[in-house]
Amino acid sequence: MVRKNLGSPEQAVEPVENRELLWEPPPVLEAERAPRTDWAVFAAAATLTLAFVVWGAVSDESLASVAGSLLSGLMRYGGWVFVLTASVFVVFALWLALSRYGRIPLGREGEAPRYTTVSWIAMMFATGMGIGLMFYGVAEPLAHYVTPPPGTAGGDDAQRALTAMATTLFHWTLYPWAIYAVVGLAIAYTTFRRGRSQLISAAFIPLIGEKAANGPIGKTIDVIAVLATLFGSACSLGLGALQIGGGLQSLGWAEETTIGLLLLVIAVIMACYLVSAVSGIARGIKWLSNTNMVMAVVLLVFVLVTGPTVYILNLIPSSVAAYFQDFFQLAGRTEATGASGTGEWLSTWTVFYWAWWISWTPFVGLFIAKISRGRTIREFVTGVILVPSVVSLVWFSVFGGTAISLQASGVDLAGTGEIEEQFYGMLQYFPWSTAVSVLVALLVAIFFITGADSASIVMGTLTQRGADQPRVPMTVLWGLLIAAVAAIMLLVGEGGSTAIDGLQNITILGAAPWLVVMVMLCVALLKGLRRDPAAMRARRARELVHEAVVTGARTYEEGFRLSVAPAGSEVPPPRGSSTRSRGEAPHDAGAGGSGQRGDPPRT
Repeated sequence: MVRKNLGSPEQAVEPVENRELLWEPPPVLEAERAPRTDWAVFAAAATLTLAFVVWGAVSDESLASVAGSLLSGLMRYGGWVFVLTASVFVVFALWLALSRYGRIPLGREGEAPRYTTVSWIAMMFATGMGIGLMFYGVAEPLAHYVTPPPGTAGGDDAQRALTAMATTLFHWTLYPWAIYAVVGLAIAYTTFRRGRSQLISAAFIPLIGEKAANGPIGKTIDVIAVLATLFGSACSLGLGALQIGGGLQSLGWAEETTIGLLLLVIAVIMACYLVSAVSGIARGIKWLSNTNMVMAVVLLVFVLVTGPTVYILNLIPSSVAAYFQDFFQLAGRTEATGASGTGEWLSTWTVFYWAWWISWTPFVGLFIAKISRGRTIREFVTGVILVPSVVSLVWFSVFGGTAISLQASGVDLAGTGEIEEQFYGMLQYFPWSTAVSVLVALLVAIFFITGADSASIVMGTLTQRGADQPRVPMTVLWGLLIAAVAAIMLLVGEGGSTAIDGLQNITILGAAPWLVVMVMLCVALLKGLRRDPAAMRARRARELVHEAVVTGARTYEEGFRLSVAPAGSEVPPPRGSSTRSRGEAPHDAGAGGSGQRGDPPRT
C-alpha cells in the first residue's frame, strides 16, 4: 500500500485490493493433513542426537571436559547476550499485546477458542515449568537467603529474605513466560491465521520467503528447533529424576540417590509418558494436566494452612515490592558489576534459567500454540504471561517463604541434604509428612510425564512437516531419545562434581544457537503482522479518514461531512476554484454548510 501526499485534496490513497483486506485462512490447514516425515530434518536431528548419546556413553569424562570448556568461553564472551536478549523478548511480547496487533485473532475471524480457559491455563502451566516449580520451589529461595547473590547488601534476616524472594520471582515470573510467548505466538499465528504448517521454519516465510523456508535454510532452522527441544526437555526430565530419587531417599526407600537409581526412575517414567503421548493431547495431556493442577493446589493450600500462614501472607506483597524495586538491577546483572563470583553465579542461576527457557521455547511454544487456537494476540499474551506469573508468585511465596521461615528459626534446612532433597526435608516439619512426601513424588512424576509426552509429540510434529498428530512410531522414537539424552546429561557433571552441573552446562550450550533463531523469529513475526488483513484494514481506515479530514477542511473549512464512494470518484474542487461560479454554495457540506445542491445562490 502506498500513501500519496495527504496534504493535497486532488490526490487519494492508492487502493488496496479487497482480497488482501478481507483475506481469511484456508479452510483446511496444512497441519491437519496426513503426517509425512521430513527425512532431511529427521536424519540430521537423529544423527546428532545419537552421536551425543554414544559420546556420553563411551566417554562421559571427555564430553564433560569439552562441555565445561565451551561453557566457560560462552559465559565469558556471550553471557551478556542471554541477559540482554531475554529483556528484549519481554518488551517485544508486552508491546505486541498492547499495540494495535493485539486484536488480531489466532485463527479465522470469529472462531471460538479450542479449549476452555481453565483447561487452557492448566495445560499451559503444567507443561511450561511444572518440574521446575517442584524442584526449585524450596531450593532457590532458600539458597539465595543463605548465600545472597553477588553484589547484594545482605543485611538482616528480613532483608535477605526479601532479596531472595525478589531474585526468585525475577527468574520465574515475567521473563520465562514472555520468552515462551514469543515463539508460541509466532507458531500460532503462522498455523491458525496464515494456514501454514506447524513448523518453526514456516514462521520465517515473511522474512526469508517461502522458497528459502522450504529449502536448506528452513530445514536447518527446524533441526536446531528439534535439538533445542530435545536438550531442554531432557534437562527437565533429569531434574525430575533427581527429585524423585531424592524423595525415595528421604522416605527411606533408598539408601542414596545413585546414578543407577536415577536411570531406573527415567526408565519407569519413560514407559508411562510414552503411553500418555500416544493417547494424544485431548485424552492424555489434558487429563494429566487437570489432575496435576488439582493435586498442586491441594499441596499448596495444605502448606499455607499448616505452615507459617501469617508470615507467608505478609511475604507476598513485600516480595512484589522488592521485585519491582530491584528489577533493573536484576535485569542488568552481568560480570561488569565487578562483584566477586558473579560469572559463576550467573551460569548457575540467571543465564542457566534463560538458556533453559529458551531451549524449551520450540517445545512449549508449539504446544501452547496448539492449544491457543481462536484466541486473540492480546488474550494469548495475557494468559501466557500474567496468569502463570501470578501462580508462580504464590507458589514460591508459600514454599520458599516456609523454607526461609524454618531456616531463620534455627532449622538448618539448607544443610540437611542436596538441593533435590530440600523440598522433602521441609515437609518433615509438617503433619502427615510421609503421605505428603508421597504426594510430592507423585506430582513430580506426573509433571515428568506431562512434559515428556508433550515434548515427544512436538518433536514428532517438527520432523513430520508440522503434522498436528504425528505418527505413533515417530512419537515413541523421540520419547526414547529424550530419556537417553537425559541419562547422559546426568552423567556429565563438570569435573564429575554433581549431576546438576551436567544438566546446566549442556542446556546452556544447546540454547546458544537457538537464541539467534529467536531474535530473527521476532523480526519475521512483526513483518508478518504488518501484512495481516486486520492490520491492513485498520491502517487503511486511518489513512482514508486522515485524507478525508484534510480534504474536507481545506475544501469546506469547518462545514463538511464524510461519506463512502467508489475509488476514482470525482473529488469536489476546492473553495474558490474556477469550476464553481461566484456565490455558488458548496454541495454535500453537511452540518454547518451554507446550502445544498440546487439551492439558489446567496445574494
